[in-house]
Amino acid sequence: MQLLKKPFINIVNNHLINYPTPINIHYAWNFGFLASMCLIIQIITGIFLAMHYTPHAELAFTSLEHIMRDVNYGWLLRYIHANGASMFFIVVYLHMFRGLYFGSYTKPRHLVWVLGVIILLLMILTAFIGYVLPWGQMSLWGATVITNLVSAVPLIGNYLVSWLWGGFSVDNATLNRFFSFHYLFPFIISALSLIHIAILHQDGSGNPLGIESSIDKINMYPYFIIKDILGVVIFFIFFSYFIFFYPNTLGHPDNYIEANPMVTPAHIVPEWYFLPFYAILRSIPHKLGGVIAMVSAIIILALLPWLNSAEVRSSRFRPLYRFFYYTIISCCLILGWIGGMPVEEPYILIGQIASIYYFLYFIIIIPILGKLEKFLLFFK
Repeated sequence: MQLLKKPFINIVNNHLINYPTPINIHYAWNFGFLASMCLIIQIITGIFLAMHYTPHAELAFTSLEHIMRDVNYGWLLRYIHANGASMFFIVVYLHMFRGLYFGSYTKPRHLVWVLGVIILLLMILTAFIGYVLPWGQMSLWGATVITNLVSAVPLIGNYLVSWLWGGFSVDNATLNRFFSFHYLFPFIISALSLIHIAILHQDGSGNPLGIESSIDKINMYPYFIIKDILGVVIFFIFFSYFIFFYPNTLGHPDNYIEANPMVTPAHIVPEWYFLPFYAILRSIPHKLGGVIAMVSAIIILALLPWLNSAEVRSSRFRPLYRFFYYTIISCCLILGWIGGMPVEEPYILIGQIASIYYFLYFIIIIPILGKLEKFLLFFK
């Protein structure tokens, strides 16, 4: 028994207690820990919800009503899980924007960044198929629209759509498949998250100055563990506010109506955390082109370590980069707004301009900016 305990104690000691942590990191580094807390919450609540959920087209919506009304604290489980998805994306997006600001994607942490983008992609897939499970109006029609995009794949597109549907339309077989994937993916995300942390701890965490230092470090416990716990307390206050006061604010009203294939909603939109990518998809009038652009919007993030040409990591010492950093944040916010708007002018044009700038930022601005900064520094 002692032999079994010792490796576990060593892992905990090396990664949570005596792990050397840069002394100057601040609360922006809390988001990684908060993301792990969100993942744990989603897995635990998801397991308990799965005990009462029925993945059947005629019973799914009713089973959710049963959970809400008849299961002890079922309403709490569902609200935690439903709002927890939004909280998870809020934390992960902040975590990634912090990485963009402080250059956490550069070597030697480039593999950590790439793995993080893969985790984000799996999160998006998990959240999408989870959105289908309540079997409301937006679930049915959202699944119909998004899965139809796969038909744009040359030669095998129609076969892939039929396999996803399990038939000729989004129906009972689709719901069963999506439920299976939704239960499986969080465990894959958990495994990748552990690898993500293990690779990060090989070279150590970055810091706001963006410099490598093996001297100015202290143990993670108790200093930064206490800092993380404070962040968790503040996060749970924010999370609880939505759960107990505004539990349905982040969901679409049409999804509280049982799915009806004979009635099409006036405006089909995904959850808020998909809206920027949905806006990019809609900005191109060609189906295959839109799908490629949407997928590329995520993949291009993984290529960022190789697109970057700057030698200085932190934007604290890069005023020019700081300006463009805030422009890409504004661009993402605009795309999120456009994604929720009807497909009409002027929203189409604004979405196309924002989508073009999104790709220009990574393909042109980032590679050129590092060289321009070197040029300006040389003549300073």
